Amino acid sequence: MKAYAILAVGEAAPFVVAGVIIVLVLLLFTIIPVGMWISAVASGVKINIFSLVGMKIRRVRPALIVAPMIKATKAGLKVRTNELEAHYLAGGNVDSVINALIAAERAGIELTFEQASAIDLAGRDVFEAVKMSVTPKVIETPVISAVAKDGIELLVKARVTVRTNINQLIGGAGEATVLARVGEGIVTTVGSAGTHSSVLENPDDISKVVLEKGLDSGTAYEIISIDIADIDIGRNIGANLQSLQAEANTKIAQAKAEERRAMAVALEQEMKAEVVKAEAEVPKAMAEALRSGHLGALDYYKLQNVQADTKMKNDIGNGVTDFVDTKKK
Repeated sequence: MKAYAILAVGEAAPFVVAGVIIVLVLLLFTIIPVGMWISAVASGVKINIFSLVGMKIRRVRPALIVAPMIKATKAGLKVRTNELEAHYLAGGNVDSVINALIAAERAGIELTFEQASAIDLAGRDVFEAVKMSVTPKVIETPVISAVAKDGIELLVKARVTVRTNINQLIGGAGEATVLARVGEGIVTTVGSAGTHSSVLENPDDISKVVLEKGLDSGTAYEIISIDIADIDIGRNIGANLQSLQAEANTKIAQAKAEERRAMAVALEQEMKAEVVKAEAEVPKAMAEALRSGHLGALDYYKLQNVQADTKMKNDIGNGVTDFVDTKKK
């Protein structure tokens, strides 16, 4: 029995050894990316297999470094593995940087790895920036309202063709600034025109004047052209302003007239008060005249008759007839 057991163990030993070897090989391929190393060497990328192991230890996915390295090598770019790994660890997009460098090299644009990585880390799409530098982009402005000197409003829409300025991409202003400056230039140009018809006759003058202002200064773009897409006539702002001014002047005049009327009424009331005050002094003066002998009783009665006649005439003039009935009685 022991002999059979020993014989069985001896026959199974090669299979066990083979299984252990297979497990070790699998572990080796899991820990060490041998397949990726073979692909890199076959593509002409000089990279040490231990460098790949070090990437795994540093928690860097070797595929994100080796694949861009192969792409850069095939394109004839000289890029070091340490640079790509450092850019990856800094949070950058290695593949986008390599694509941008390849596109720039093919288009004859001067772009270094340091510039590309800095642009990428700044949050801009460096590959898209290089493509826009090769193929300009058209930005359409919103409808811009501008008023000529004759008071007519013009509604202008323009198309701005821009391309990326690689040297000013870091820290340069974006599309919103370009559109704002173009809008400001259009408003200024139309506002300096004598009539709106002159602007309608020569809309290209707007483009020429705006381009001469150097609106792309300090931005990440270079303005190639500004084309006026559409011009519509809006409101008559001048007439509206004149109407509002006339209405305001009317209200001011009415207010002043009301003020003068109120002053006249107040003056009239004051004068009436003075008359009433003077009339109140008359009986006192007559009493004093009677006491002093300057006015006799006969004179007083004559004065009373004159006042009665005056009152009767006033009543007749005012349509009062009650005094007739009083006389008959």
